Amino acid sequence: MIPNCFRTAGAQISRRNFGNWNKVISFFNKKNNYATEASFETKPFRLHKLDSGPSNHVTVTKNDALEIYKHLHTIRRLETSAGNLYKEKIVRGFCHLYSGQEACAVGMKAAMRPQDAVITAYRAHGWTYLMGIEPVGVLAELTGRQLGNARGKGGSMHMYAKNFYGGNGIVGAQVPLGVGIAFAQKYLNTGGVCLSLYGDGAANQGQVFEVYNMAKLWDIPCIFVCENNGYGMGTSVERASASTEYYTRGDYVPGIWVDGMDVLAVREATKFAIEHCTSGKGPIILETATYRYSGHSMSDPGTSYRTRDEIQEVRQTRDPLTSFKERLLSTNLATADELKTMESEIRKKIDDAVKVAKADKEIPLSELSADIYANCLEKEIRSVTPFKSLSHVRLSTPVNL
Repeated sequence: MIPNCFRTAGAQISRRNFGNWNKVISFFNKKNNYATEASFETKPFRLHKLDSGPSNHVTVTKNDALEIYKHLHTIRRLETSAGNLYKEKIVRGFCHLYSGQEACAVGMKAAMRPQDAVITAYRAHGWTYLMGIEPVGVLAELTGRQLGNARGKGGSMHMYAKNFYGGNGIVGAQVPLGVGIAFAQKYLNTGGVCLSLYGDGAANQGQVFEVYNMAKLWDIPCIFVCENNGYGMGTSVERASASTEYYTRGDYVPGIWVDGMDVLAVREATKFAIEHCTSGKGPIILETATYRYSGHSMSDPGTSYRTRDEIQEVRQTRDPLTSFKERLLSTNLATADELKTMESEIRKKIDDAVKVAKADKEIPLSELSADIYANCLEKEIRSVTPFKSLSHVRLSTPVNL
């Protein structure tokens, strides 16, 4: 059974029309006969404790649109390759894919400023790439190789970059950490905000409500983002939550519901949220209504609690890549040849990264105790064994200090 929020949305969207996206205005360069920018109408945002919200009228330039499509397609290709490596048993352990949810991360990143930070949950591969790590750094980390983002010691959920505080394997644990990061930004007067992402499966945890209270009490510039993909592991939102309106869950914290399959709608909602936080009004909640095509993790087939027809329906009517590509083509922001060339370049880049990740070496045993501390105050690492201590080694420069 499709969760209500997705069933309603899907019924209102035809395969060719993609909602209100046919209501567009393009601004043409007459000499070259291509659009320099285009405007679209998004689905209405739903508001909680807000007198006004983001505009439903969104505009995107040609350059920004191409950059957005590049990021969407790269993450989709990256996750497909990660899934294939897992099936080949080259990626071991946990592996949670972001396929279907790309518009959430790409839309948020398009609105973020250099001083803004983000922390997320399991599905961290795409965010790692967006925050500045090349695909080879992501795939080599997944395969446990030394060219990986964390030298192969972190794996699927523990990758980091400047202002990116990683994925987190404990359900909901990243939400309080995100509030702590935002508190530091306020304390240090950086002018930045922190986006703290969690799924609908973590939305009922007590620690989330505790930090709602703390963030509002101290007007901390934190954007709580509930990525509602309809299922917490194998349990639908209707079976798990008495209230599925996650954007209202903060009670005294304002909230916005946004179509998480529309990258431009997510971008506009995030811009609004950043302005809200930086104006001194404190935290805000975003609920992005999205969908994952794969199971909760690679060990979950994803079809024991939902039908293949449900997944196919979302792919055909709400896919974030297909729909955004339709926007680009229908408004002359890009030609089919331009996009085909871009897709080919991305495919080659990811394929090359896969080859490197497969051929790269694992780190030696001597590196297992390296880079544990940013400032190591002792020469040896304690609590390993009483008979043979390990020496701490600095091999890289710490980030986010």
